[in-house]
Amino acid sequence: MATAALRQDETGVDTGNTVEDRIAAVRRFNRFYTREIGFLHEHLHDSGFVLSEARVLYELAHCGETTATELRRETGLDAGYLSRLLRRFEDKGLLARRPSPEDGRQSLLSLTPEGQKTFARLDAAARREVGALVAPLPEDAQEKLVAAMAALEGVLGTGRLDPARLVLRRHRPGDLGWIVARHGALYAEEYGWDASFEGLAAKVVGEIAENFDPVRERIWIAEHDGVRLGSICLVRQSDEVAKLRLLLVEPAARGLGLGRRLVAECIAFARAAGYARITLWTNDVLTTARAIYAKAGFRLVASEPHRSFGQDLVGETWELDL
Repeated sequence: MATAALRQDETGVDTGNTVEDRIAAVRRFNRFYTREIGFLHEHLHDSGFVLSEARVLYELAHCGETTATELRRETGLDAGYLSRLLRRFEDKGLLARRPSPEDGRQSLLSLTPEGQKTFARLDAAARREVGALVAPLPEDAQEKLVAAMAALEGVLGTGRLDPARLVLRRHRPGDLGWIVARHGALYAEEYGWDASFEGLAAKVVGEIAENFDPVRERIWIAEHDGVRLGSICLVRQSDEVAKLRLLLVEPAARGLGLGRRLVAECIAFARAAGYARITLWTNDVLTTARAIYAKAGFRLVASEPHRSFGQDLVGETWELDL
C-alpha cells in the first residue's frame, strides 16, 4: 500500500490522497455504519427478517403491484435468491400473485393484508431504532448528518434522485436556520467565502422573518423524500418590485433542473401577486445561477467590483420585467 502523507478532515479522521487510502476510508466507514445501524444483527430490528427480506418488503409496500424483474432492478438481488425469497413470503401468506394482463409471462406481485401488517410493524421498529440513534444529537448535528447522507447518496448514486419526487413547499419552523447554515457552509466550501457571508445570509433571513408578508412574499424549500435540497425566497422591495433572494441547490440535487424550477416558481408567484418587476443581486463567479437567471429572461442591468466575504468579486444586478 502506498504511504502517502495523511491529513485530518473536519471530523478528525485521517484521510489520504491515494486510491488505497480512499478504499480504506470507505471500508472503515462501512464497518462503523453497519455496527451503528445494527446491520450485523442476525435479524433486522428484531423482526425475524434479514436485511434483504426487509428491503423487498419495503419495495412491495411502496410500489403497490410490481414484477420480479422490477424488484431485481430496484434491489440488485440475484434472480435465484429473490425467487426463493418470494416463495417464502408466499408460504407465510405475505405475498399475492396474479397474472399480468399485459404480459402472460409475468406475474404481478403485491403484499397481502397480512403482508401489509407485517411491513407496518417492521417499519415502525425501524423508525424507533433510527429515532433513538438520531434524537440524542443536537439539532445542528442532525442537520449536518442529513446533509452528509444526501451528499453521499448524490456522489455514489449519481442520477438516482428522482426529479418526480422533488417537492417544493412553503417554509416551516427550522427551515430558516437551515437556509443560513447551508449558505455559509456551501459558499465556504465551493468559493472560499469567509464567515461574513453567513452573517449576511443570517441578516437577510432575519429581516425576511421579521417583516414577512405571506400575501406578497414566499419562501420555498425543495425536498426529496423529506431531505431538504434547496431554497429560494421572493420578498417585497416595493409595491411594484419584488426581490429574489437566497437561491440554493445542494450538490446532491444539481443537474435535475431544480434551480430552474425554483426560479420559475418565484416568477409565477410574483406575477400572481401583482408585481411589475423582479430584481436580484448576485456575483459574477456564480456562473450556474447566472445562467439560470438569463434563461428565465432576466437581464444584467448593472455590475460593480467589490471586496466582500474575503474575496475580490464583481456584484451584479439583474432584472426581469413581468
